[in-house]
Amino acid sequence: MKVIGLTGGIASGKSTVSKTLKGLGAYIIDADETAHKVVEPHKPAWNDMVTAFGQDILNPDETINRDKLGEMVFGNPEQLTRLNHITHPRIMESFKEDYRRIKAENPEAILVFEVPLLYETFMDRMCDEVWVVWVDYETQLKRLMDRNHYSPEEAKRRIESQIPLDEKAHRADVVINNCGSIEETINSATKFFNTILEREKI
Repeated sequence: MKVIGLTGGIASGKSTVSKTLKGLGAYIIDADETAHKVVEPHKPAWNDMVTAFGQDILNPDETINRDKLGEMVFGNPEQLTRLNHITHPRIMESFKEDYRRIKAENPEAILVFEVPLLYETFMDRMCDEVWVVWVDYETQLKRLMDRNHYSPEEAKRRIESQIPLDEKAHRADVVINNCGSIEETINSATKFFNTILEREKI
């Protein structure tokens, strides 16, 4: 089984590439989806988060209000580290369980770890190669503000809590430039994926 680590920055376009790869036959393990599962009400991570950050982070249905939590941790390295210590071990364990299941089902699978904080959490060490979806800073900032209706200051705070995209791109095996059209990004992802398929046949 071949493992691709797919990462980028917030609002850089990872989901577009992920959907493309899934359509081409790749298995996807999405860190954001996994994170939602591990913090469902009354699960161990949820209990730890409420203890650490208080009842104010909860919606009326007791799910985590991600916007409120984000306001508390982004721009506050100590609080962000506290959150990561609660969630990352649980996310990692879920990833490993999914990895083992997929490998048992299909040893020839191409598996994609879609992880925004791939380098930050050292999950690149689990991958055969890393793909980074890249955009320039100004494009990233504008897309994040348009998508989430953040102020410029809030958007900058979110972006700057991650390793800069330029640095991630420098470390990557494959860089997908997502500054152009969606069609260009899809074509680029398809080309790189087909290259892997051809290589695996040899």
